[in-house]
Amino acid sequence: MADPSSYRPKPGEIPVDPGVYRFRDKDGRVIYVGKAKSLRSRLSSYFQDIAALHPRTRTMVTTGASVEWTVVRNEVEALQLEYSWIKEFDPRFNVKYRDDKSYPYLAVTMGETYPRAQVMRGAKRKGTRYFGPYAHAWAIRETLDQLLRVFPVRTCSSGVFKRAGQVGRPCLLGYIDKCSAPCVGRVTEDEHREIAADFCDFMAGNTARFQKRLAQEMRDASADLDFETAARRRDDLGALEKALERSAVVLGDATDADVFGVSDDELEAAVQVFHVRGGRIRGQRGWVVDKQSEGDLGLAEVIERLLGQVYGGESGDGVPREVLVPVLPPDPEPMAQWLQGLRGANVDLRVPQRGDKRTLMETVQRNATQSLARHKVARAGDLTARSQALQDLQEGLDLGQAPLRIECFDISHIQGTNVVASMVVFEDGLPRKAEYRRFIVRGTPAPDGTVRLDDTAAMDEVLTRRFRRYLADRDDADDVELDAGDGPEIVEVAGTGRGARTPPVSGPIDETTGKPKRFAYPPQLVVVDGGKPQVNAAARALEALGIDDVEVVGLAKRLEEVWVAEDDFPVILPRTSEGLYLLQRVRDEAHRFAITFHRQRRSKAMTTSALDGIPGLGDARRKALLKQFGSVKKMRAAGPEELATVQGIGPALAATIHERLREDGDTTPAVNLSTGEVLD
Repeated sequence: MADPSSYRPKPGEIPVDPGVYRFRDKDGRVIYVGKAKSLRSRLSSYFQDIAALHPRTRTMVTTGASVEWTVVRNEVEALQLEYSWIKEFDPRFNVKYRDDKSYPYLAVTMGETYPRAQVMRGAKRKGTRYFGPYAHAWAIRETLDQLLRVFPVRTCSSGVFKRAGQVGRPCLLGYIDKCSAPCVGRVTEDEHREIAADFCDFMAGNTARFQKRLAQEMRDASADLDFETAARRRDDLGALEKALERSAVVLGDATDADVFGVSDDELEAAVQVFHVRGGRIRGQRGWVVDKQSEGDLGLAEVIERLLGQVYGGESGDGVPREVLVPVLPPDPEPMAQWLQGLRGANVDLRVPQRGDKRTLMETVQRNATQSLARHKVARAGDLTARSQALQDLQEGLDLGQAPLRIECFDISHIQGTNVVASMVVFEDGLPRKAEYRRFIVRGTPAPDGTVRLDDTAAMDEVLTRRFRRYLADRDDADDVELDAGDGPEIVEVAGTGRGARTPPVSGPIDETTGKPKRFAYPPQLVVVDGGKPQVNAAARALEALGIDDVEVVGLAKRLEEVWVAEDDFPVILPRTSEGLYLLQRVRDEAHRFAITFHRQRRSKAMTTSALDGIPGLGDARRKALLKQFGSVKKMRAAGPEELATVQGIGPALAATIHERLREDGDTTPAVNLSTGEVLD
């Protein structure tokens, strides 16, 4: 743990302007991002008497090793920069909003030539319009099934769409008039796009004109004695009304608003939001936030950070005309200006005081209260348990500090074949799946010319490769300023006329991807799956690289005993220990990750062919050969001239293929070794 006074900036060099600041740990990794009206006032508060700080804030400043800042023109720019940095660096001491489920959306891919309506989850894509979120995917499918009578937009996948165009017949939905069948030219590209646009308008809340249009068409058909058309329009109108019944009318038809409700206690806060479009509730969403992540966080600060993360990644369509909150953020005017900039129009950020909107706010608030109660029951003691687990490991293994970052390695193979390894990462007791890694073990050459592929040799190889990368990445991190003596270089921010500290990146950057190099961050604890031999092999690998500040332990499966390097006897943690439970979770996750990769490699290796290994013969050329000749047997009977008639096969490659196939003789051309099935 660092002494905050060792990197405290001089008060005179901290500007009083608004800006965004970042704390880094000793490895240069960003651990906290914040914004301030006055950087001098805010940063000085972190370096007061350490005993007066909130426990979580105290941990953050003692974990940090440097602080830097960037001056901006106003608080709106500070909001934008804070959001982008939190998204980029994912600092572990910032508030994290966790969805209580992965919500599905009804999405229309307007960016495609023939737009498609479908259920989508995850990150939003450019050129796609989203409606929702919905509580269940089946609710989207039922709504879509009703609306396809009126708006026969394409819903099939790209493969089905292409195949229908090739055979000249639409799918079943095209025959029952629930798809306009652009795949076979029943409608033109422009006509189909117009259908998709009308569907989006209806889902956005512009429903009245479609109902009026269908009602008028029904009356006109009836007047012309075209009763079949009139009956179809009557059924279409009923389908629209049934779809609208799924969304209760709560406000005026012109109301577009997001209504937030928050229920909190000393540790956590539950957030619910109702998305109201066209006066109807189009979707509902919920989050749970750990308030302890940033010390004594008030309700206004929770709202401020919530709005930043909810709307920071949205396009203009995602920001409504009104944002109704239970409490205004500490600086409501900059927040409202930021929202207006995202939407490109006026946004009313306020607390409803009376009427229907206040009634709806109370309903959302009740949902948030129930959500917090459910979360407490489902995850009772989760934060306490994780803190207790790290403390148990620190005390039980006699570590210098709590292992905030744990890496676990496991080896997987069958009798020395397809040897692979896995590395999983846990931070603050939670998995960081984006930093998992897989290794293909090459083997260690022995003096007699053989290659060792046993568990200890594989563990030594994997640990050496991982920490050799760490040392290389650490040595490349010359641009990370960790010395608080002089501080980062002060440069002028373009267009502001003001000084700003150069914002160095969070550790060394990969020039190919532009992202921080993940191997640049060392763990406090390395866990290996195994007993004393595996632990000693891992310890030797670190010692050979000169790394002495990373602890190594092993967890043996038989008695769940913890082996420490160079100790003759294992450490026995109590069966009820949270620390032992955390080690088991880490070990089991590493085993799952390793065995999944091993199965993939083994399945690929089980399929062999006489065409494999021929230089210059890739997948496309192999498929072309099999398509023309039908089997390897016929290829073997063909001469180089015949092989050269295949597209992509030149005379030299044809001669090589002919020679290799003749060398193989009458061996089985291609077989799945697990089933015995002949593939050619």
